[in-house]
Amino acid sequence: MADAMGGGERGRRLRVFFLPFFAKGHLIPMADLACRMAAASPERVEATMVVTPANAALIATTITRAAAKGHTVGVLCYPFPDVGMERGVECLGVAASHDAWRVYRAVDLSQPIHESLLLEHRPDAIVADVPFWWATDVAAELGVPRLTFNPVGAFPQLAMNNLVTVRSEIGRGGGEPEVPVPGMPGKEIAIPPSELPDFLLREDEHLALSWDRIKASQLAGFGVVVNTFVDLEKPYCHELSRVDARRAYFVGPVGMPSNAALHRGGDGNVDCLRWLSTKPPRSVVYVCFGSWAYFSPHQVRELALGLEASNHPFLWVIRTEDSGGRWAPEGWEQRVAGRGMVVRGWAPQLAVLAHPSVGAFVTHCGWNSVLEAASAGVPVLTWPLVFEQFINERLVTEVVAFGMRVWDGGKRSVREGESETVPAEAIARAVARIMESGGDGERARATAEQLAERARAAVGVGGSSWSDIRRLIDDLTVATASRDEQ
Repeated sequence: MADAMGGGERGRRLRVFFLPFFAKGHLIPMADLACRMAAASPERVEATMVVTPANAALIATTITRAAAKGHTVGVLCYPFPDVGMERGVECLGVAASHDAWRVYRAVDLSQPIHESLLLEHRPDAIVADVPFWWATDVAAELGVPRLTFNPVGAFPQLAMNNLVTVRSEIGRGGGEPEVPVPGMPGKEIAIPPSELPDFLLREDEHLALSWDRIKASQLAGFGVVVNTFVDLEKPYCHELSRVDARRAYFVGPVGMPSNAALHRGGDGNVDCLRWLSTKPPRSVVYVCFGSWAYFSPHQVRELALGLEASNHPFLWVIRTEDSGGRWAPEGWEQRVAGRGMVVRGWAPQLAVLAHPSVGAFVTHCGWNSVLEAASAGVPVLTWPLVFEQFINERLVTEVVAFGMRVWDGGKRSVREGESETVPAEAIARAVARIMESGGDGERARATAEQLAERARAAVGVGGSSWSDIRRLIDDLTVATASRDEQ
């Protein structure tokens, strides 16, 4: 194992270890959190990201930038478990879709590695991702606090917690009556079974098998750290604090929209920012479905035709493996030249959303994207695909209302092959609707801009997230002092 700690003497700093799950949507915000904690109290916090080598490369720029500012942030590498994937493939989004199960197998195989590493290095506190339930037991053996890091918001966490209690009653046949989500504060939420995460429908699914252990370890741990801000989902934050954790810290957005975030999570395409600067304010539709979205070639072509028919400028991010072959209709690239730009691979999303030319965001509703859009003041068109994204969509469209659905005209599903194709005509209509002056799009934009102001206030001096990070450090300091006195 290679230790690449950042500079600075350890002294009496809190040595906090961070263990992220093998996915960019977990890894990147946890690295941001580690850097924010180190920056909040440089004299008291030494943060260490505990990751595998290929995943360390994805956060290298973030860590290097923080260390250059004098914050004590470093990396401790351990080998990715051998699960039969090619060298350097160590997370969802990089692995092929048919190899996703191997990534989850790597989670199980990480337990003895994590246990050995933590017992060897003996940190003062452990911030471990949701799937790593064993971190609570190791922390107890060491006599140190374990915090659960949850990269999704309070709303989807509560919804999934409450749906688990009625899992046996959820229908799996035809007709699909919507399932009311029990126990949610505020507006009633209902979701058809086709849009629910697999673990609520399949007893043999990885998360279904480990759910009880995960929740028990979370409740037994020191507390929960959530990447959200209270003003985005206030009643749900209060309820989560009450029922799901001994202590709750709402510290987001840990990554704020910024032109400086070019290489967060990978090598961003700087050309797209120059291209955006040639467009009028709020004129461009940004289209991105994250690092783990798979569309059929037919759906990709319909999306291409829909963006063309919308007559609005667009910036469209396509996964590298989806960009080969003849995915675009004949002559499409020539017809949209100048008006549309296609980015293949990784785009600097925080920098894109911060650009004044971006007027709307077509998104899969991954939590990071939802939070980043709200923080940038950009209204969204929702197109959820997997896991809790259909739940996040309800927060965006029904509760907070800073977005609207791309399509409501057919069956949508988290399961591959069960969704109907979203037609080009529907895509074009949705884009036109959110971009037009007045009406629903204008209302969503006004709400998004209010959320951006609240997000900036939350992370600013004296804000709710600013205060919660400092409260977290204070609580860990007290816990460590109490241990040392024993």
